[in-house]
Amino acid sequence: MASPNEWNPTERVRELSYRMVKWPSETGTPDEASFGPKLAELLREIPYFQENPDDIAVIDSHGSPMTRNVVAVVRGTGRRTLALAGHFDVVETGNYRDLKHLAFEPDALLEALLADLSSRPLAPNEEKALADFRSGNYIPGRGMLDMKSGVAAGIAVLERFSQQPDREGNLILFATPDEERGSRGMRSLRDALPELVERWGLDIVAGINLDATSDQGEGAEGRAIYRGTIGKQLPFAFVVGQPSHASYPFEGVSAHLIASEIMRAVEANATVCDTGDGEVSPPPICLEARDFRGGGYEVTTPERTWVAFNWLTHSVSPDALFQRFKSIVGEALDRAITHFNVEADRFAKLVGSEANVNHKGRILTTAELREEVRRVGGDAALERIAVLEAELSSSDNPLLITRELVDRMVAEARVTGPTVVIGFGSLVYPHVRMGVETVEEQRFAEALETARVDAERQFETTIRYREIFAGISDMSFFGHVPDAADSEVIAANIPAAQFIDRANPKALSYPVVNIGPWGGREYHQRLERIYAPYAFTVLPQFLYDIAARFLKP
Repeated sequence: MASPNEWNPTERVRELSYRMVKWPSETGTPDEASFGPKLAELLREIPYFQENPDDIAVIDSHGSPMTRNVVAVVRGTGRRTLALAGHFDVVETGNYRDLKHLAFEPDALLEALLADLSSRPLAPNEEKALADFRSGNYIPGRGMLDMKSGVAAGIAVLERFSQQPDREGNLILFATPDEERGSRGMRSLRDALPELVERWGLDIVAGINLDATSDQGEGAEGRAIYRGTIGKQLPFAFVVGQPSHASYPFEGVSAHLIASEIMRAVEANATVCDTGDGEVSPPPICLEARDFRGGGYEVTTPERTWVAFNWLTHSVSPDALFQRFKSIVGEALDRAITHFNVEADRFAKLVGSEANVNHKGRILTTAELREEVRRVGGDAALERIAVLEAELSSSDNPLLITRELVDRMVAEARVTGPTVVIGFGSLVYPHVRMGVETVEEQRFAEALETARVDAERQFETTIRYREIFAGISDMSFFGHVPDAADSEVIAANIPAAQFIDRANPKALSYPVVNIGPWGGREYHQRLERIYAPYAFTVLPQFLYDIAARFLKP
């Protein structure tokens, strides 16, 4: 097979990147749905696919209009197959403000940004952006960084592989939607793959995710092979207190006091950071805190409040984290009630009366709450909750869906306070890491290392290993089969069925790393930009070299 040294992919990757960026594909829009068929047609322009049209598959994912995955394979000899994967949906463009109409036009956007940044006093991040753009090495545009330049590199590698007469093994490309919201593309593809690869006669033995990496410096951190990815859980605490008139606070129990104790115990608590492979996850942080009163003013204390936390993981299982959260919430509930009882007694002494307050709290998991609903309201209550879930399903806000469902479940079960309901507020993203136990894992590691050393020498640069890709991504579901026990705990404690990840029992498992463009500055922002020399030149040659080495028998 030809050496990558004989190939200069720069202009081809640039052309593919620009072409795809000019196709809007904001998550959840008709443009996202139309992107898949456009991409399939682009692939059909490659001579190999003109001769082998059945080696492209378009696979339904979700939505109306239907949003689809695109899969393309270039065949060589044997069944061993390396997969390359990237997503084509992008975040919305509102933060471009007056330049929103140029968000998908990289050159015109670059010119407009240069004019803007050259005309006014700048913040430090804007000064860096201006210097980057003036260098000629950075390109803006929604989706150029995250992550159509990565998909373009994958297409170029696939095309280069197809041009070799002595191809060994097979190379397959996955392009998926919905990464920016719920990874429904990658998850639907994961579930469809067993049948597809059986029909195509392939064995997928390793994968490379092509997501971009952030680096505010000169690339030493961004030029990387990531052996694993971070996980994400979204535990919530739904607090039911006892409302009271503001003039008689001790006739009730403050839901806000309980929620604030939970917040103090969890928010930015470095002692509960997860660790793994020598790295430490960020501490949990609150994404939402609110009560359930309407917009009007009242002098009655709120009965129900809610807090939800973003909790990133490196090694802890969903079950273990859930039990830890339950323990923390229980201790916070006890502190809040003790404080309230003590203050009630102190106030009674001040006014010369007897305190008659001795509140006791309880914790309910979502699974236990669901059983309470069944016991109190029967199947009719469960059906009413199912109808509400269907009405909420079009929302793109998982926290809104979850809190509204829990609110209804609490009402149907006639839960009284002080009680705290806990559960998972959205899809759980598993942390994953490439192992080195199996023969294929070892072969993959050897190919990565040899190609890395060669790329460093050829391009006079550095490419390092990093253990954890810090972005929430499709990598959590790419080549990964969820643990059955974890899946049961999660399913039992997620109020909304749409956030339960039920993998195909035949789902494929194989080692995966992330190798993508670097230079990612200001992800998802107005000044988001890619470092072109690495994305268009180094990355595709590096990927091709890995594929050639790994697929050699």
